[in-house]
Parts: sequence; structure tokens; C-alpha cells
Amino acid sequence: MPRVKRLLALSLLLPVALATGGCASQTKLSAEDRSSLQRDVTSGPAAVRYLKASSYITPFFGDASKRLLTPYPPDEVRLLNDTKGQPINPGPIQSLVPAGTQVQVIQVEFPTAWAIAERVLYSPRTQPWVYLRVEGAPSGAPVILVLPPQLDTKQDVLAELDRHLLPKDPAPRMAKFASRFQEALKQKRVLEGMPEAAVELSWGAPESIRRTLDGPRTNQEWVYPGGKRRVFLTDGVVTRIDESTPEPPAK
Repeated sequence: MPRVKRLLALSLLLPVALATGGCASQTKLSAEDRSSLQRDVTSGPAAVRYLKASSYITPFFGDASKRLLTPYPPDEVRLLNDTKGQPINPGPIQSLVPAGTQVQVIQVEFPTAWAIAERVLYSPRTQPWVYLRVEGAPSGAPVILVLPPQLDTKQDVLAELDRHLLPKDPAPRMAKFASRFQEALKQKRVLEGMPEAAVELSWGAPESIRRTLDGPRTNQEWVYPGGKRRVFLTDGVVTRIDESTPEPPAK
């Protein structure tokens, strides 16, 4: 449908959707804050950032015009559920971009009523989307980083961006790791003996961390979405990696 006709159709349907609650705005940020944030993160040096974790590029669920950027394998992505409440796999891995890859922030699109109405139904359409240009990624459809819902202030959005996209190149910090760990980061692998900071650069932040004390030692168990991948650390160093045992469902 040509864009003019599509907008006309939306203008006719939107009041009905809003009245039924099916397409209400999902952002509390004012138009002024959205415009201010857009200027702050998409113009000048601030628009250039770096991936905090090695990430995958996959299809974008039901929207063939976009691609998803995620630090997690497709079967661990928790952005959209089916009618039974089960997570939907966005699609197969198309490429891998290592931590430290330069990206440019093109646009931050908030889930206003208008934006939701234009988004594909089977996509995480009620969450903020960050449009990126990723260095070295195959050209074509734009790459989208999906932010979590309920980011109520401009500061919340900026903090979430910083969780995924670093304002400074991490290359000097990465260069201090042993060469085998630097190579593992490029392949999105975790190795025994790897320091905690390198684990997060490779696999991204875990869904949860369980900490215990063993005398003077601090043990950690990093659990990734779904519980299939776990990393065990003692005093900030990897002692074991488990990629085969899904966590049993809660009763």
C-alpha cells in the first residue's frame, strides 16, 4: 500500500484502536523529551558508539524490512511471546558482530500510538526501537536494537543505551586481555580462566547472578535466558562453562 494511502487508513483506524485500548501509546516520555533525546544521541560525536557485547544479527520476527541486533542466541531472545506465552524465536543468525564494533545511532523510535499502528503486528511493537548502522554488517534492511518497556524518563533511556552501546571505544581495555581471550571475543565464546569483564563482552549480561561465599572466595553463577547457558566464576575468573543443561521450569 502506498504510504499516503496507508497513512489515510491509519488516520481512520487509529481513533477506533485508541478507543478500544488496542493501540494506546506505550511511552510516558513527553514529545519534548523524545525530541531532545533524539537530538542528543543521533547528532555529532554522540551518535557514534561501540557494541558492549559481541552480538548477533537475525531476522526481525514478522517484519522482513528490518533486522534484530541481540547479544543472545535466537532461542534465548525474550522480546515477543506467542499466544501460549512462549518466547518467539526471531529467526536464524545472519551474522556475528564482535564487541567493540562501531555503530551509528540513526533514530530512536518510541512506541507512541502512531508508531505502534505502523509496526508489524508480530514484532515487539510496544517497546522502543533504536535504528543503527553497524560497521561491517551486511547492507540492506536497518538493524534494530530493542529496548525494554517502561522506560519512563529520558535518563532511563540513556542508561539503557549505555547498557548496550558504549560511548567510548573499548579496544584499549580489550587489548589487555590475553590473546586467546581476545580471539574468543570475536567468536562469541567463553573460556576457562577468562576474566569476568571479558565474559560480559563476549556473551553479554546474564539474566541473573547467584553469589555465594566459600571462606574468603566469592563464587558466582551467571545464568543466561532460559537457563541453558551458565558460567561459573571464582573471584572474578571463569572456572566452568555449562551450555547443555536447561533450568527446570518453576513449579
